[in-house]
Order: sequence, then structure tokens, then C-alpha cells
Amino acid sequence: MNKSFTNKKLIVLLISVILFFALLAVSLNRNRSVNIFQQIMNDVTAVAGRVVSKPANALTNVFESVNHLLDTYEENQRLKQEIDSVYEIQAELSVTKEQNEALKEELELQNSLTDYSTITGAVIARNPDSWVEEVIVDRGSQDGVELGMSVMSGQGLIGRISEVNPTSSKVRLISTMDQRNNLVSSEIITEEGDVVHGVISAYEAETGRLIMDQITTNVTLEPGQQVVTSGLSGKTPRSLLIGTVDEVTMDNFGLSQRVYVVPAGDFNDIRYVSIIDRHAESEE
Repeated sequence: MNKSFTNKKLIVLLISVILFFALLAVSLNRNRSVNIFQQIMNDVTAVAGRVVSKPANALTNVFESVNHLLDTYEENQRLKQEIDSVYEIQAELSVTKEQNEALKEELELQNSLTDYSTITGAVIARNPDSWVEEVIVDRGSQDGVELGMSVMSGQGLIGRISEVNPTSSKVRLISTMDQRNNLVSSEIITEEGDVVHGVISAYEAETGRLIMDQITTNVTLEPGQQVVTSGLSGKTPRSLLIGTVDEVTMDNFGLSQRVYVVPAGDFNDIRYVSIIDRHAESEE
């Protein structure tokens, strides 16, 4: 009886131990499964994060690049506008400087023409097809301009008034190819005091020189001597500067001398003019 009871206790004890270890094993397996699941989820989350973050970072870089390009474009446009403004200012300064130089020359010319009354004007039109033929100035009959008046620009004679309107006039240049309108009675005064007469009769476009013909062979002429108007042709006053002697040759027939004259006035750049009318006491 006592032995049977003891065996029952032993069996219960063994069963209890077995159940304990069984529960312990189940508990350990459950914890391991949870850890493995958590690890798998963590790995999946990390991979997904990397997969999503790369395009997101790339997209962010694209937006940053676009913003940078826009900023660069706006900066370039601003700099371009500033550069254009600088060029405009430089162009305006250049034009102003040229105008000042032209006005300075005209003022010097005015100071040298104390024996004559003058009408100062500006060129308002010039046809490219007749560039060496004529110019239009902003002075007319209302200002006292008359046909045939001599016109100077810079330091030298450039032409005569060929047409007069109330508020404008046309100037026929002595560089014209029309030999009927470019004749100017002229003279050269030598160092010895001799007066050598001749006629400005042509313009050499290739060299930009005037040609003075009908000069006697009895005098010796030298480069650098001044050529002026003689006052023997209508309303053209005497002693208006035409240019300087550049070269002396014989004419085609060998009967007289021919002088090539460098003009004192610039026929290619005429902006301001002085229209000359000599005083009554100096008219011939």
C-alpha cells in the first residue's frame, strides 16, 4: 500500500518535470519565431527604405539641379542686360565724343572766319547713292541762305549751296563727279610770295584727293603748300582753305602743271557746316 503510493508520487513528479520542460521548449521556440519575424520585417523595411530613398534622393537632386539652372539663367540674363547697358553707354559716349570733336572743329573754323558772316547748320540727310555728290542741311532762306554760297566743314571748303528751301538747303560738294559743278577758282601762295592761280577741276575717289589744273610751269610748287580759294568765281570769297599740295605733275599734254590736293575738309564725315557770306565791303 505504501509502495504503490510512492510509485504514484514518482510518476506525478516525472510527468510534472516532462511538462515543465515541454512548456519551456515551446516558450523558447515561440520567442525565437518572434525574433525571426521581427528580423525579417526589419530587413524588408530596410530594403524598402533603400529602394524608396534612392529615387527620392535622385528626384531631389533633379529639383536642385533645375533650381540651380534657373538661378544661373536668371543671373546670366541680368548680367547680359548689364553688359548691354554698358555697351549702350559706351556707344553714347563715343557719339558724344565725336560730336564734341566736330563742334570743336567748327568752332575753330568760326574763329578763323572773322572776315565773313557765317550761318552754322547741321547735315540732316545724305543719300548713299550720291554720297560724294551732295548733302542736305537744316538751314534755308529763312536763315539767310542763298544760292551759290560757299560751305565749309571742319577746316576746309566742301561745296556750294545748289538749292534753297525755306528751312533746308542742298549743298553740292566739290567732290562731285559732275565737272560742271565742281570747278573752284583757287590759288597757291609760295614762300617767295608768288600767287599761282589754278582751278580745282576734279576729285580722285581712289585717293580722296582733289585735282588742281591750269597751273603755269614757270613756278616751282612743293608738297605742304596751302591751296585756297582765289575769290575770282562769283560769291566764293578769297582765302578759304581748300587743302594742301600733296603731289605735283605735268598734265596729260605737258603744257601745264597738275597739283593733287589733300582736302582740309572730310567729305566722308560731314556733320556740321558753316555757310559763308562775305561782307559787302569784301565782295569783288
